[in-house]
Amino acid sequence: MKKFRILTALFLLAVTAQAQNITVLQSAFSKSYIAENQSNYQLAIDEMKPIYQKDDYISNIRLGWLNYLAKQYNESIAFYQLAIALKPYAIEARLGCVKPLSAIENWEKVKEQYLEILKVDPLNTTANYWLGVIYYNRKEYKSATTLFEKVVNLFPLDYDSVIMLAWSKLYNSSHADARILFQQALIIRPNDSSALNGLQLVSKWLEVNLKSPVQTKK
Repeated sequence: MKKFRILTALFLLAVTAQAQNITVLQSAFSKSYIAENQSNYQLAIDEMKPIYQKDDYISNIRLGWLNYLAKQYNESIAFYQLAIALKPYAIEARLGCVKPLSAIENWEKVKEQYLEILKVDPLNTTANYWLGVIYYNRKEYKSATTLFEKVVNLFPLDYDSVIMLAWSKLYNSSHADARILFQQALIIRPNDSSALNGLQLVSKWLEVNLKSPVQTKK
């Protein structure tokens, strides 16, 4: 009986300590949110420091975000990388890490994060779209086309994806497909200048190639 009472007492102490710890965590996060809403990012970071633990995923995500807002990009990346190490399949941590990496224009590392996301979620629209943009900016139009097609198949009325696929098709010499997509973009966004410019380029190409004389042997 005495042993049972001791075990019960220890259990109650553990439960009480855990409850107190959760209360402290909730209070710290609450104060941090208030400071963030007031755009006082350094104070928001400082409110997190007393309760920070390196092996806590949520705290690392929070500090990654706050350091990004404070334009402390290297610190932000470090916290996001800790979060990724703790939960390698967590897409939110990798998407978070993309923000400071983009801010310092480390596009190769951004590309790596998107590729890792697509291993977990091949149809992730954010990763497919922005990785497509990276390939497009590098003039790798075939790779860009493949990625934009995934997004357009999921969201046929998403203007940004449709117009990027149209331009990728155009520069990949798929003029007929590009024309259809530019026309689709004009349905989504009437009088859109990008789509109109694209259609003009397609028309010029078709005009030149359709009027080319056919060489015959005499």
